[in-house]
Amino acid sequence: MSAHNGVQLASGPQGAEQLGALLGVALRGMEAGILERGGPLPAGGPAVVSAALAAAGGGTGRLPLEGIGEERALEEMSRLLGLGSADPAHPHCAAHLVCSSLAVSVAADVVASALNPSMDVWELAPMASEIERDFTAGIAGLCYPAEPSPDAVVTSGGTESNLLALLLARTLLGAGLQVVCGANAHHSVTRAAWLLGLPTPVVVACEDDRMVPAALEAALERLGPATLVVATAGTTNTGRIDPLHQIAGMCRRFGVRLHVDAAYGGLALCSEEWSRHLHGVELADSVTLDMHKFGWQSIAAGLLATRNAADLGALTISADYINASDDVDAGLPDLLGRSIWTSRRADAFRMAVTLMALGTNGLGRLVEHCCATAREVAAEIDRRSDLRLWQSPSLSTVLFRPTVLDDLPIAAGDALVGRVRRELLARGTAIVGRAALPDSVDGQRKLWLKLTLLHPNASDADYRSLLDQVVAVAAEETGLVESR
Repeated sequence: MSAHNGVQLASGPQGAEQLGALLGVALRGMEAGILERGGPLPAGGPAVVSAALAAAGGGTGRLPLEGIGEERALEEMSRLLGLGSADPAHPHCAAHLVCSSLAVSVAADVVASALNPSMDVWELAPMASEIERDFTAGIAGLCYPAEPSPDAVVTSGGTESNLLALLLARTLLGAGLQVVCGANAHHSVTRAAWLLGLPTPVVVACEDDRMVPAALEAALERLGPATLVVATAGTTNTGRIDPLHQIAGMCRRFGVRLHVDAAYGGLALCSEEWSRHLHGVELADSVTLDMHKFGWQSIAAGLLATRNAADLGALTISADYINASDDVDAGLPDLLGRSIWTSRRADAFRMAVTLMALGTNGLGRLVEHCCATAREVAAEIDRRSDLRLWQSPSLSTVLFRPTVLDDLPIAAGDALVGRVRRELLARGTAIVGRAALPDSVDGQRKLWLKLTLLHPNASDADYRSLLDQVVAVAAEETGLVESR
């Protein structure tokens, strides 16, 4: 079938051939941009990125009336994106819980994008919906191996998964639901409560970024059964895991519901070694997972698992033009109740392909590698006199400060930590995070530099030059302050 308007389509009889030719153009442009960039991110900050777009004829805020053609547009825009993107495949891109995507997953995603199954209605996604059903059943079984009827759904990420967990709890326990979480909880918990019209969560104390069970117990003694406790398995700041088994026992004693936000640490269940650190997660009523962290998937790759599949009935909705009752009665699967979205991508496909390629054991070995690398980097920091380690890492997050800041007032030291991070960004040589936490030495809350190590092929040797950069920039910035 010819294209009347001269445009090429990604599916159909000629789709693979046409797409393949354009993919080569796109990848050529991306590679050129990456080589031009050189480091983990573009040097020079926002102004340089804006100038690069303007130099290519963009940045006007106006849509073009006439196009420049598929190949030219694709190669040039791919070059710009490669040039102006942070690259999580570079070991020195180590600030955030965003990993480099596995090539096998991205290749699978190209197929899903080309075929474009819409996951709201069965006839638009016959095989994609079956693959998703099979994959989510496997994820549910990973979280709840001993339960007879767990289930899981695909989400846009940890934030949506946490929102759904609170939505399910409100549906089951009523609009008077009270959420309780640790001071270490992800911001999405408070945001979800606000979106759902629930009271502001009760926040209980943490020690070393882990929920204090005694503080939780004191809170539960004041609350009724319409309560949802949110524990964390892998905090954003430190990767710490709350004492899940103890918390789960307390929730059962008080007859309240438990959700575990395991967006960071949940896929450690694939590792026999690290799954022991998640003991108790199988007792939660629901669990958040996110495979764009320990899963090496492109965004979005969120999941919500529930111990009881019936809990997901809260998402059930009918629309005659999508899931007519006679179609459902005739055996056509109803997909509308699998998400709060209507149209949505077949994101489960690339995740399923990844698990088929690596297996849970293979994914677990990648988790183990990253956690081992974090311990090795922490040991390197501990050996150095010019750096100070916060504490030993739990998962793959390492916190540290240059010791040159120790003699400064806390406010001045914190300001310099921020300047060190921004100077590395401006130079385009490293992306390092930040976290405010109490110092284990003097108990004072201070700003620490943060490495989140999610590179499945990097070793501790890849991070030594990054540590050297931090020390050098800290010395420079300290000298500037002292010279004023």
